Order: sequence, then C-alpha cells, then structure tokens
Amino acid sequence: MAVKEYTGVKKAFGPLIVLEGVKGAAYDELVEIEANGKKRLGKVITIDKDLVIIQIFEGTAQLSLPNTKVRFTGKPLEVKLSPDMLGRVFDGLGRPRDGLGEVVSSEKRDINGLPINPYSRVYPRNFIQTGISTIDALFTLIRGQKLPIFSGNGLPHNELAVQIARQSTIKEGEFVVVFAAIGLKNSDVRFILSSFEGTGASKNIISFLNLASDPVVERIATPRVALTVAEYFAFDLGYHVLVIMSDITNYCEALRELSNYRGEIPSRKGYPGYMYSDLATIYERAGIIEGKEGSLTQLPILTMPNDDITHPIPDLTGYITEGQIVLSRDLHMRGIYPPINVLSSLSRLMKDGIGEGYTREDHPNVASQLFAAYSRVQEVRSLASIIGEEELTDVDKAYLRFGESFEREFIKQDFSEDRSIEQTLDLAWKMLSYLPEEELTRVSKEQIDKYLKKVK
Repeated sequence: MAVKEYTGVKKAFGPLIVLEGVKGAAYDELVEIEANGKKRLGKVITIDKDLVIIQIFEGTAQLSLPNTKVRFTGKPLEVKLSPDMLGRVFDGLGRPRDGLGEVVSSEKRDINGLPINPYSRVYPRNFIQTGISTIDALFTLIRGQKLPIFSGNGLPHNELAVQIARQSTIKEGEFVVVFAAIGLKNSDVRFILSSFEGTGASKNIISFLNLASDPVVERIATPRVALTVAEYFAFDLGYHVLVIMSDITNYCEALRELSNYRGEIPSRKGYPGYMYSDLATIYERAGIIEGKEGSLTQLPILTMPNDDITHPIPDLTGYITEGQIVLSRDLHMRGIYPPINVLSSLSRLMKDGIGEGYTREDHPNVASQLFAAYSRVQEVRSLASIIGEEELTDVDKAYLRFGESFEREFIKQDFSEDRSIEQTLDLAWKMLSYLPEEELTRVSKEQIDKYLKKVK
C-alpha cells in the first residue's frame, strides 16, 4: 500500500489530532507525525467519511498545526521480534531503552495479535512453582492461566511481582518472564530492574517500561507490545512464558482519559462501557495452543482504588480471569509479607494442576484443610473479642495458636526466600500439627500417619 502524506492539522486536543480530506485511511493504522524536525507515532482511532482522528503516543505538545506533516503508513503498529530480546529493556512501544541498539530482525507483528481459536486451546494443567508458600499451596498458578493480583496503594505488589519473576520454575522446558511496567514511578522501576539484575535472573527477563512521566496514551499499547513478544517466545520458539503486568489500573485510567477526549458516553465511574471487552483483548491472550510446545501465563497486577474490590477494574477483571490473589492491608500493617488475604483469594484452575503427578498426592486435601482451619480461626477470633480468650474451649485456643502460626510462619516469608513445593507442603503439615487430630477431617488417616508424624 502506498504511503499517503498530508500537511496541516485541523485541530489538536489532548493526545488527539483531527485531519480533514483524508482518503483511504484504516482503523488502527500506524501514523507518523513530523513537526519541528521531530517524529512521533500515532494510530487512527476514528474515521468519519474524510475526517480522521489520530491518537499520538507522545502527545501533541509543541505541534504547529499548519506545518505538521502526517504520514499514513498503511499498516498497524508493529513490534520487531527476535530471540536476542532476552535480557533486554524496552520502552512501552517496544523501542530499546537499554542503549544496546535496535533489534535486528525482519520479523514484525501487529501488536493487537490474533484471537486463539477456542478449538485449539489446551486446558491448563501444569503447575508453576513460584517459591511462595501461600500461592503454591492455596492458589496454585497453572501454566496457561491468567491469575491477577488485587492490591492497593502502598502494598508490596511490586516486591511480590519481582519475587515471582525471579523464583518461578517449571519441571521441564525453558522459562521466560516478560515484565510490562504500565505507568509506574521511576523509583518503582529502579527497584524492579535492580532486583532482577542482582540475582542474575535478568538474562531470562524481557522488560517493557512505560513510566509515570511517559505519555499516558502510550499505556494503551504497552501491554499489547509485551504480549506480542510473549506470544512469539511461547508459540514460535517454544518457551513457557510468564507475563507480569503492573499496573492495570493505570492502563484503565488511560483508557478512561482517552474515552473522555473522544467524547464517548461514560459508564460506571466514568470508565468507557467497552472496558470489559477491551480488558478481554489483553487477558484472553493467555493460554496453551494444541501442537505448540510453549505456553503463555499472565499475572496482571492492579491496585484497587480505596481498596474497593467492587470497583469496575477489579470487578471486570474478576469476570474474565480464573481467580485472583488479594493482598491484605491488615496483614501488611502487622509486618507480614507477602500480605496475601487467604479467604478472599482463589485459583479456579488449581484443582486440575495439583496432586499426584503434578505436585504431591496430599496437596489437594492439605489445601482444603488449611482453608477450613483458617476460616474457623476468624470465627474464634470474633468470639474471643466478645467473651475473652480465657473463656474459650481448649479446641478454640488451639485454633488461635494455629492462626497465629499460620500467619507468622506459613504466609510470612522473606523477600529472598524461595520454598520448594515439598518444603511448602511439609510446612503446611507443621501448621496442622497445632490442631487436635480429630479436627483434621479433610485429610486421610494414611496422610496423617505419613506426613503429620514426620513434622511433629
């Protein structure tokens, strides 16, 4: 397709410019804007006869409307792909940010990707070991799953993301982490990159950074650029890829801002009515394809405004994804890291990826018993706050001891502590040893004889 060029812009507002008299433009087409000797990138977002609205990733500041040249490239925004991207750092549009030069490759792909044919999808079953006991035992991450982390401002979600990226392993195959920073502060990005480099894990990590100081509109492209690279490594090169995206809330804020500029009718809390389907175009790119060796697993992170889990962003995310890991401000204030809220979290796919042949044969029953016991702890604590701890029965007092030990020994672990699934399950049995055996109704007598007596 021939490149079409126009000079002069009718109007500019926010990150958008308006052109008239444009022929043959296409929705989502990549556009190059040249003004004052500098080039910017944009894409077509609205077409009305010969009037076109273009979203500019770098913003419209200092544009001279009459002298601005707009070049339509006839193709969507693409990213170069190469095995040499391993260990490198890029900006939110896939341009090198590490000073190592451009990616040398003739392979380019549309960042919007293609939907996975449902008939070709393979049901996720295999376990990813994160080294974090609460996740591995109770909310197991399965290869090909999308399992978001629901956090809040000030909670250590970035630390948790880094730890998962460093420690995640699988039994077979090569593992790659793609990290997408969406609207993060410079201090957060410095912490993340230095943490990667300090462990030597950076050689298997590809980072895409959209900082808080970068253009807001660039945040719309960042997760799609990262996922396009992840799909290449997973389905073309056969790697098992874990994609960590932080912060999806910043992405949705950018979506709302752009929708406002476009004059669209707002939905809940001002977000566009199509936010559900827009998020689905990101989350549904996770999975396993029949006949392909690799897999693509997603761990998106979002900060819930005012810790409100009913807010549109976590609410819609929960409809699309297969569970969630919720961070607790109460546990965080008590010095427990990672502050994972056990009773509010779940992984809907873990039941098919744990047990004999995947983790250990006692895993399903132990997880069920831990849930039941910790749920009882909350009831006993409520009762103790009314009648006093000294009035509790011996069994209730045992549950209080279990609850305290569960939070201080099982949930809590150091930022650098990497526990194997065997260590995690043995520790779980140690926690259950604080309870009378007659209270362990969800594990078999054979399992009690085999594992409980070993840790006592």
